[in-house]
Amino acid sequence: MKKITFIGLGVMGSPMAGHLSQEGYDVTVYNRSVEKSKLWTEQYTGTYATSIIEAVKGSDIVFSCVGNDSDLRDITLGADKAFSAMKAGSLFVDHTTTSSDVAVEVNNKALEKNIYFLDAPVSGGEVGAIKGELTVMIGGENAIFEKVKPIMEAYAKKITLIGGPGKGQVAKMVNQICIAGLVQALSEAISFSEKNGLDTKKVLQAISGGAAGSWQLSNRGETMVDRKFDFGFAVKLMRKDLNICLEHANNENISLPITSIVNQFYAEVERNGGSKFDTSSLLTRFD
Repeated sequence: MKKITFIGLGVMGSPMAGHLSQEGYDVTVYNRSVEKSKLWTEQYTGTYATSIIEAVKGSDIVFSCVGNDSDLRDITLGADKAFSAMKAGSLFVDHTTTSSDVAVEVNNKALEKNIYFLDAPVSGGEVGAIKGELTVMIGGENAIFEKVKPIMEAYAKKITLIGGPGKGQVAKMVNQICIAGLVQALSEAISFSEKNGLDTKKVLQAISGGAAGSWQLSNRGETMVDRKFDFGFAVKLMRKDLNICLEHANNENISLPITSIVNQFYAEVERNGGSKFDTSSLLTRFD
C-alpha cells in the first residue's frame, strides 16, 4: 500500500486521515500541536512525526488540511518544508480552502521540484469528514487526479476534477456563495414563520419535499428552530471563505451583492460573540 502523510489534524483533517488508516494505508501524521498527533495515533493505526521534513520523507502522497493561504505556504515552501524533502514524482493534495492564486503559486513551486500538486477543497463539514462522505472539488492534471481519486474515496463520496490548477478553489467559492444565500433565506423563513405563530418544525417538514427543499433545510432547519448552533463549520471560517470569494470577484470585476450582504451579517454574528457558532447561526440576528 502507498505511504501517505497527512498534515493538519483539525476537525476535518483528523477523521480524513483516520479513514485512510482504516483503509490500510501506511499513514504518518503531522500537526503543529504534537498532542493532537499523539491523540490521533491512539485512535488510529499509524505514526506521527514531529517535523514536516520527517513526516514527508519517502511518502508517495502528502495530504494537507490547514487554515489559510499563509498556512499552506508555510508547510510547503522553504528550506525545511514539505517540497524540500518530498521525493521526485510524488504528489501533494491540499484540502485547505484557499485563494485560487495561492493554489496556482504553490502548484508552480511544486512543478519546479518535480512534484505534482492538486488543489482539492472539500465540502460536507465535520459530519461529512467523520462519515467519510465529503465532496471534493479538484484543480490539476487529469492523469494525476485519476491516480489519487481511488485513495480519496476513503473519505469522500463525490470527487470531481473541475479544471486546471486553482479551479478547485474557484469551485469551492461557488459552493460557499450558494450556502451563504441558502442559510440567509432559511433564517428569514424561520423567523417569518415563528413571528406568524406557526409550528415552524411542521412547516419545514411540509415544505422540505417541494421546491423549497435543500440540504440546509433538511439538516439544519429543526436545529435552528431549537437554537442549536454547534454543528461544525464555524462562522469565523465562513467569513474567511466569503472574504476569499469577494476578493476574487473584485479582481475579476464580478458582482456578488447577496454574498457581500451575508458576509456583513456574519460579521454581526461575530461581533455578538458567535464566531464559533456554526453557519446556521445567522438566525440569531432575528432574535
